[in-house]
Amino acid sequence: MTLQEAIQARHSVRAYKAQPLSDADACALTEKIAQLNREGGLHMQLIQNEPKAFLGPFARYGKFRGVNDYIVMIGRKADDLDERIGYYGEQLVLYAQTLGLNTCWVGLSYTKIPGTYVLNEDEKIACYISIGYGETQGVTHKIKRIDQVSNISDDSPEWFRRGVEAALLAPTAINQQKFSFELLPAEDGQLPRVLAQRHFSLVGYTQMDLGIAKYHFELGAGTDNFRWA
Repeated sequence: MTLQEAIQARHSVRAYKAQPLSDADACALTEKIAQLNREGGLHMQLIQNEPKAFLGPFARYGKFRGVNDYIVMIGRKADDLDERIGYYGEQLVLYAQTLGLNTCWVGLSYTKIPGTYVLNEDEKIACYISIGYGETQGVTHKIKRIDQVSNISDDSPEWFRRGVEAALLAPTAINQQKFSFELLPAEDGQLPRVLAQRHFSLVGYTQMDLGIAKYHFELGAGTDNFRWA
């Protein structure tokens, strides 16, 4: 499965089979996490065979079941931490999908279990990602139209349309999709610019959602076609 195929196949999954991660999948995830931690300046950690984080009342409210493996999304406190968590965390989510695994971004429906992760003094936990072999592959959800989240027009290049379409398939908190992409005029001899913005939400998580959507946009549009404004 390619990453573009993973974008189409990935859906949030909250119920998992009683099947531990295979050694091969766990090893692949560990290596990918190490790579993304280096690239993003993060401290993401894979926790295996630990059911307590998803057994509390918050997990029941979130309808999670059978979660024994998850990723704790940790980074050094910074203004851009949530966006980096989203951007690099979604790379991990889509990579997991190519391995045949299922995932779900989790903002509140978990319990922090001391001793299961390493949290340095200057770091914070941004969220969790459940991971494993889903009972199902999840379901699709209604998404906004392209013109509702971008300045798309008949004259827009095809790569911009592909980028926005991919961004609309990105997971966001309660499917809120509070982001937008604006194609700006190209400067002389420069690649066209795209301005990505997040918008107000009572739910929050818009900065993290923007990081997730920006990675999807890059996969759809191709990074050779534009630069971020």
